[in-house]
Amino acid sequence: MTVMPADLSGIDVRAEIERLRKERNAVILAHYYQRPELQDIADFVGDSLELSRKAAETDAEVIAFCGVKFMAETAKILSPNKIVVLPDLEAGCSLEDSCPPEKFKAFREAHPDHIALTYINCSTEVKALSDIIVTSSSAETILQQIPADQKIIFGPDRHLGGYLSRKFGREMLLWPGVCIVHEAFSETELLKLKAQHPTAPIAAHPECPPHIVDHADYVGSTSGILQYAKTIPGDTLIVATEPHIIHQMQLAIPNKTFIGAPGADGNCNCNICPYMALNTMEKLYVALRDLEPRIEIEEQLRLDAKRSLDRMLEMASGTVGKGDLGTR
Repeated sequence: MTVMPADLSGIDVRAEIERLRKERNAVILAHYYQRPELQDIADFVGDSLELSRKAAETDAEVIAFCGVKFMAETAKILSPNKIVVLPDLEAGCSLEDSCPPEKFKAFREAHPDHIALTYINCSTEVKALSDIIVTSSSAETILQQIPADQKIIFGPDRHLGGYLSRKFGREMLLWPGVCIVHEAFSETELLKLKAQHPTAPIAAHPECPPHIVDHADYVGSTSGILQYAKTIPGDTLIVATEPHIIHQMQLAIPNKTFIGAPGADGNCNCNICPYMALNTMEKLYVALRDLEPRIEIEEQLRLDAKRSLDRMLEMASGTVGKGDLGTR
């Protein structure tokens, strides 16, 4: 975890971030699930993979990734010569935690006739053990290119894998991981909310369990949900994903109302990602100042992980990152 100075009270943190951004020749990235002030100061706001690709295209020497560890690692995989820092090294992911590399390796070895389609929400080590990485926006395009008789392992998100399996009638071996944020939505509370707003459509991320997805008018990635919000005919949308995406919706479409889908307690507070919440403006300042915590990946491991990412980009270059990137 980032070690914070004892006192930052005399520092204009935002001004210092702006100074260090120029001094370090840094690009600041923020995922849609970051707190609003981090989104507002970022050079680019978007989904994890497209942020990494965008950063790789810049001449920045430093990438400050306001997201979680696997996202910063993906940036390092694609930009090995750039310094990549993460404001808080403890910003992990429940999906990554659910899929330890040694167990995934053993699972693959037990099913040698299966290829592994692996959701990008995983460690670098698991990426290196995979055949093709997918994102929530590219998974459908990639799955449709795989021969019907090819057996597939899908991990680590069983809800995303199950959604794809149901939609395409494709049997897959599903790794039993879940996202704790999307798992927390309550069907009972969602139906109560829908009764209060009967004309409001529901947009859900495919990491949600079936009892939430089945009520959705639209199912898609965070970027897809943002685009869908711009097209709805009415003035209200119920959003079943991490609620910080609503900040970008409000910026893009200020005349519409966006309501976070509730958890079991009737509000969306329990659906705020605790890992994403670890990053703060103060920690971003310290990361840019000290160039720590820094992401480092052994070169052979990086190349092995990049291979599965490259396969995804070859198969789904037209869908990855489509419409999911905002600039300052």
